Amino acid sequence: MRITVVIPALNEAGNIGRLVAETYEHVPADNLAEVIVVDDGSDDATPDEITALIESGNHPGLRLLRHDARSGQSAALRSGITAALSPVIATMDGDGQNDPRDIPKLLEHLGEPGGDGPALVNGWRTTRKDTGSKRWASRAANKIRDWVLRDECPDTGCGIKVYWREAFLRLPFFTSMHRYLPALFQTYGLKAAYVPVNDRPRQVGQSKYNNLNRALVGIYDLFGVTWLRRRTLAPKVIELDGTQTVSTVASER
Repeated sequence: MRITVVIPALNEAGNIGRLVAETYEHVPADNLAEVIVVDDGSDDATPDEITALIESGNHPGLRLLRHDARSGQSAALRSGITAALSPVIATMDGDGQNDPRDIPKLLEHLGEPGGDGPALVNGWRTTRKDTGSKRWASRAANKIRDWVLRDECPDTGCGIKVYWREAFLRLPFFTSMHRYLPALFQTYGLKAAYVPVNDRPRQVGQSKYNNLNRALVGIYDLFGVTWLRRRTLAPKVIELDGTQTVSTVASER
């Protein structure tokens, strides 16, 4: 199974180069087709670290995309996934807290194209390395979100995920959609699975979010996703020839 790893990054100098190098070290070469780093308008050395790795010639398939204006993590993910050449996408946050060693484990749980297995495998940080207030806020947000959306996801904010590219591109795009991928996949008739993963402390820099802005944006988006789910129909379309089933025109993937 050939995959593209997409990593959105904003001012992650000191983290992003190490994360990319780790990805090439720990994801088997037979699986890793390319790594795409999407720089969302950094004003530090983030793009320089990736350019240096590309120029070294030791990281085949490494690509750097750059937004001309800061557009957010969801937009960065969409840019990378749109440019990807592989049918399967793996994502990680650019701060280095996700562990690329977990990608092969997540891939083991991904279903086959057109089958009944999961189209999305979401990481679950069972031992968070953030501050106590962020851990508490994350648990509270997940409980509220699950109570409203019923997606049974224990950690929707975890950045490490694997999923089918085609399924992602069918989803409606909006800012912060990356926080609602399990619910959105389920809305379109696809299954999601949740697998425990490692979580590591940030080595350099600071988080781009705080509890207040997460909460305000989360409440706003929660209403929007709830409306979207109630207004979405995603039937499976089957083509018939007389009394015989010919093919599924729009499969679940």
